[in-house]
Amino acid sequence: MAQTILIVGNSGSGKSTSMRNLDPKETFIINIAKKPLPFKGWKKNFTSISKENPKGNLSNIQKANAIVKCLRHISDNMPHIKQVVIDDFQYMSAFEYFDRANERGYDKFTDIATNIANVVKTPLSLRDDLFIFFMNHAEEIDVNGVKHIKAKTVGKMIDNSLTLEGLFSTVLFTQIKKLDDGSIEYGFLTNSDGENTCKSPMGMFEESFIPNDLAYVIDSINKYEND
Repeated sequence: MAQTILIVGNSGSGKSTSMRNLDPKETFIINIAKKPLPFKGWKKNFTSISKENPKGNLSNIQKANAIVKCLRHISDNMPHIKQVVIDDFQYMSAFEYFDRANERGYDKFTDIATNIANVVKTPLSLRDDLFIFFMNHAEEIDVNGVKHIKAKTVGKMIDNSLTLEGLFSTVLFTQIKKLDDGSIEYGFLTNSDGENTCKSPMGMFEESFIPNDLAYVIDSINKYEND
C-alpha cells in the first residue's frame, strides 16, 4: 500500500513549488492542468513519458482512468520512482464536469465522485515504498455562519457523495506568513486550526507549521513510521 498525502491550498500558496527539492530521478509528476512548473530547471529534469521516451517522468493526462493506469504502470514497471505528485487534482473532476455540462440529471455527479474515489483508492493496491501527493485547491464554505476551509470540489452534490479529506490520514494546508522584516514564508499547517480540515497522525510532525517542502514531509513520515 502506497502512502498518500493530500495538500490543500489556494493558487499561488506554494503547493507546486513544494516539489522543488524532490529528486527528479525518483519523482513522477502527473500535471493535470498542463501548466509550467514553478521552479528552476523543471523542463530539463522532467520530460514527458511516451513510447519514444519510456523513461520520462511527466504526464499531462487528465482523465481518471488514465491516471489510474499511470499509477499502476509506475508501481509495476518503474521501481526507481519513489514519489508521485498529482498536481491540480481538482481539475480532473472540474474538466469532467465541464465536458458533461449539457447532461441533465444527477448521474454525472455520481460518476465524478466515483472517479475521484477510484483514483484516491488506487494507491491501496500499489507498492509500499511509494509516496503519492494529491495537490488540491482550497475553497471557503459557510457552516452555520462559521467560515470553514476545505478541499475544493465541483459542488455540494459531490460533497454529499464523498468527503475527499476522509480518504486521507494526512491532509496538509498551505499557509503564508509575513515576517517582522517584511519577508514572506511559505509553509504547511499540519493540524487543524479550527477553521479547516487539516490533519496528521499524532506525533508525525513536531511543529504545527512546517516548510512547504515535500522532501521534508517524506523524511518526517519515514522517521515517524520507522522509530
